[in-house]
Amino acid sequence: MYRNFMKRMIDIIATSCGLLFILPLLVIIVVVLYFINEGKGKIFFIQERPGKDERIFKILKFKTMNDKTDAEGNLLPDIQRITSFGKFLRKTSLDEIPQLVNVLHGDMSLVGPRPLLIEYLPLYDDIQKLRHSVRPGITGWAQINGRNALTWTQKFRYDVWYVQNLSFGLDMKILFLTMIKVFRQEKVNLSDEKTSKLFNGSN
Repeated sequence: MYRNFMKRMIDIIATSCGLLFILPLLVIIVVVLYFINEGKGKIFFIQERPGKDERIFKILKFKTMNDKTDAEGNLLPDIQRITSFGKFLRKTSLDEIPQLVNVLHGDMSLVGPRPLLIEYLPLYDDIQKLRHSVRPGITGWAQINGRNALTWTQKFRYDVWYVQNLSFGLDMKILFLTMIKVFRQEKVNLSDEKTSKLFNGSN
């Protein structure tokens, strides 16, 4: 009942209320990013990711890096393009806020395995593929258990455990611990593979 119906209803109600509550903050972030990115309107980072049943969707995040290039027109390394404000957004996980739109659209849930890169799909084994049997989440069981301090094997083990034990109580626990860890700036880090080693099917 919860997995197939109530979870989605809670996502819609909680996300709608949350967006209304943080609307002033969203406006401030959008304005700052607009001017940081030289008035070119590049406020959002958009990338295709696999969701439930491996259906591809476009994930939204606030843009934390500029588009500066070298003399040959190639983008500079990430470390040279991330802005000071972008570092703040990542540190506070505010860069993930636009994913609330993904939740309303039905691409994501508030809680679930993080949506990773499309190129990882052929690398998963049969057990790891279970992470795609539910909607991906803004936060999840792996995020409150170390996230980028974990190996990929450990992350997937947490993701699969969540899928197999999904419940209202577990989701509330994850949301509560996520808020505490973000507030304390502990190692919850909702941002994904950009800050960890790429998955190659064995690590």
